[in-house]
Amino acid sequence: MNKSIFSRRDMLSATALVGTGLALAGCSESKAHTVATPTQTEGPFYPVLDQADKDADLTKVQGRENVADGEVISVQGRIIDEAGLPVANAVVDIWQANAAGRYAHEADTTTAPLDPNFQGWAIIKTDGEGNYRFKTIKPGAYPANEGWMRPPHIHFKVSRRGYREITTQMYFESEPLNDVDKLSVVR
Repeated sequence: MNKSIFSRRDMLSATALVGTGLALAGCSESKAHTVATPTQTEGPFYPVLDQADKDADLTKVQGRENVADGEVISVQGRIIDEAGLPVANAVVDIWQANAAGRYAHEADTTTAPLDPNFQGWAIIKTDGEGNYRFKTIKPGAYPANEGWMRPPHIHFKVSRRGYREITTQMYFESEPLNDVDKLSVVR
């Protein structure tokens, strides 16, 4: 099996538009392009405890009045298959650290504070054209177990019956930690 290794810059070429089904459809200001989505590790903090609120607005937790700390961002993307056709009704599972760099996960032992107003995990579906959108905060960096820092990123797992499930991560352009992140992007 021939695998291609992609640098962080290659992964960032899609900027804030992330897709994962089989390919990533992103648009730059100059022209539209399609880039195959590289797979990445699910990481140690995939949500294991269920939560009632898993909607597309991670900045607010159902039943709470306050909003999450941090820079509010909107992320949108399109799931397409290898032929470039939209994948409707794909399940897009999203999880990430809060603005302080902490996951709401029992295995996260960092000393960064939890944010009770940050949802941290969402499950949404693509529309008939394969599009999805969610509102969140820009996640913070956090220390990895070998003493280096993970750059801010958002995890995605996309599935739909009849397709191979894929897990990947979205990074943020111009983050200094992107160049020293030790995880390889393999496809």
